Amino acid sequence: MTHTEPPAPSLTNTNCYGTGAIAFHWAAALLVIGVGVLGLLHDTWPKRTQAYWINVHALTGLVLWTLVIARYGWRLAHPPPSLPANMGAFDRRLSLAAHLTMYALLFITPIIGIVTFIWHGRVFNFGLFQVDFGIARNRAVFAPTEDLHGYLAYGLFGVAAVHILAALWHHFVRRDGFLRRMWPAPAVGTRDP
Repeated sequence: MTHTEPPAPSLTNTNCYGTGAIAFHWAAALLVIGVGVLGLLHDTWPKRTQAYWINVHALTGLVLWTLVIARYGWRLAHPPPSLPANMGAFDRRLSLAAHLTMYALLFITPIIGIVTFIWHGRVFNFGLFQVDFGIARNRAVFAPTEDLHGYLAYGLFGVAAVHILAALWHHFVRRDGFLRRMWPAPAVGTRDP
């Protein structure tokens, strides 16, 4: 008796995300990685370049936050596709909780980072212009918000890791085509690997 793999479920346009949602998802993922790496390297930067890299981290965080707001707006006008019918109630509840937590952290973490940046007495340097809020360095504000920003970022990394592991589990273990819902469609005439 030979063992054959069941064919991957056929996905239609009704249960896959659209191009806009896919673009927002992967752009946010890349920005989270970028801003996360910059944040994790914070203590390793040479003193003479530290202000520059902190500014890059802050600006990347602002871009991420703006993208998240745009994605929320997009989501209101473009509801997500329905979850597959074969997805159990527990998986549905877990998916909802993980996504809501991730969206909340994507929204709140940059705000706390901005507060920390400003009350550190720093100026946003956009290259062609600067934005200075004229707030003096205040350790009573930036010290606790800096810690909170770090804890929230680690929480975001943890939830994102669970999200990634769940997607990989669906793709490689369950082989249910779930990951392909958020993957760009192959060009016409090519086979989906």
